[in-house]
Amino acid sequence: MDYILSLLLIAIGAALINNFVLKYFVGICPFIGVSRRVDMAFGMGCAVTFVISIAAMLSWTFTNFILQPSAPLTKWIAGFFMSPEAAANIDLSILNYIVYIFVIASSVQLVEMYVRKFSPGMYKSFGVYLPLITTNCAILFACLEIMKHVSTGGGSGDWGSAGGGQSWGLAQALTLAVFGGIGFTIAIVIMAGIREELDHCDIPAPLRGAGITLIVAGILALAFMGFTGVDTKLKRKIAPERETTITASSHGSETHATSATGGSGQ
Repeated sequence: MDYILSLLLIAIGAALINNFVLKYFVGICPFIGVSRRVDMAFGMGCAVTFVISIAAMLSWTFTNFILQPSAPLTKWIAGFFMSPEAAANIDLSILNYIVYIFVIASSVQLVEMYVRKFSPGMYKSFGVYLPLITTNCAILFACLEIMKHVSTGGGSGDWGSAGGGQSWGLAQALTLAVFGGIGFTIAIVIMAGIREELDHCDIPAPLRGAGITLIVAGILALAFMGFTGVDTKLKRKIAPERETTITASSHGSETHATSATGGSGQ
């Protein structure tokens, strides 16, 4: 039950509460540039979700087995050339950024070839923004969040108090990536729908274009702040017994400590 709950909290946190675009403001380039029409925005959201999922899976694999300190594959290969103690101390985490960028670039290349082959119209409408997914900081942000929780068991962070300091597995990494991509898609589609309506509005000349778009993005970010605390309420609803047990245990410990203090005073 705790495992399913942790995945659910990560999913809700990545898609709504801690939306990559509207809370951390990563992935702003495609969010602004490809949000003029809903169909283009949805296509870009799907492409980013696919790329971020592939990149997260590969990043978790490389981090878990090769890059983190005492990674099993690195330790096994190094064991052929040095002592077991020295092999166990090898740390390749300095290569994280380089490896993640190569992984993201390869995933984007796969998406670009697929879209060009099966949807030439969408490929032309994306223009330069499809190759720019390579530099989409939302994808690198997801990879770095996964690295933090794989290498150090980074605690709960912003992902629904999930993890409890334990190292993330592949399921948690993919949940963060997939629902982070879904959150990006939600944000960019909402923005595209609003911008289509703004085309029929009388907007003051100084605010036309990027100005009104950034104002709308700020209002959307404020609206998504309304989801704050949903994960905590949901956790209490789903697992009330655990909360009650923890509270009772803490009260019991306090009572025992008080009794012991009183006894010693006498």
